Amino acid sequence: MASEPAKNASLAGTLWRGNTELARRILRHPFVQGLGQGTLPRAAFGGYVAQDAYFLESFVRAYALAIASSPDRGSLIAFSELLQGVLEELRLHAGFASRWQIDLNATTPLPATTAYTTFLLDTAQRGDAGLICAAMTPCLRLYAWLGQQLRAQVGHPGHAYADWIDTYADPAFEALACRLEDLLNRLAEPSAETERIYGRAMELEFAFFDAHAVAEA
Repeated sequence: MASEPAKNASLAGTLWRGNTELARRILRHPFVQGLGQGTLPRAAFGGYVAQDAYFLESFVRAYALAIASSPDRGSLIAFSELLQGVLEELRLHAGFASRWQIDLNATTPLPATTAYTTFLLDTAQRGDAGLICAAMTPCLRLYAWLGQQLRAQVGHPGHAYADWIDTYADPAFEALACRLEDLLNRLAEPSAETERIYGRAMELEFAFFDAHAVAEA
């Protein structure tokens, strides 16, 4: 089965365990199961890729604000390297777009996308590196977990979405999630505000996937 976050006694582990039921709801969502089984309509995946690329551009900006808010050299370097990981993810999306003729430059963000990017950048602009980690960690942890869970369910499928599963099930992506969790553990305070921000990010993840299911329908 897929691994749970490292350092289960840590703040990151506590926050994840407090949101695992929502993570399971996302895994059971028809959109995510369609990705895993390869049954998701191509148009639905194309819309998702375009919206996710738009979202990831805001993720890059949030990392840039985290770099500016870094309290020490170690966190500055770590955030810089994590930003490079998002740029790699954007290259994956560009590959999907090229293969399936998706115009990423013509994307109009859905309300769920705008809600998530606004929340992310509003949090990042507060200039608190720990709270930025709380807003960003759920995305990496959730996607690593979904990739691993889908891999456990379907193995190495030969369908059109296998590259998506491979990307997020890969140990390299797990390492990125763990690195951001390490920063969360080190920079964030165990507080009601940290818990609220982490939980809100998880809710917005569900809404993002659910918006594409609505679009599919």
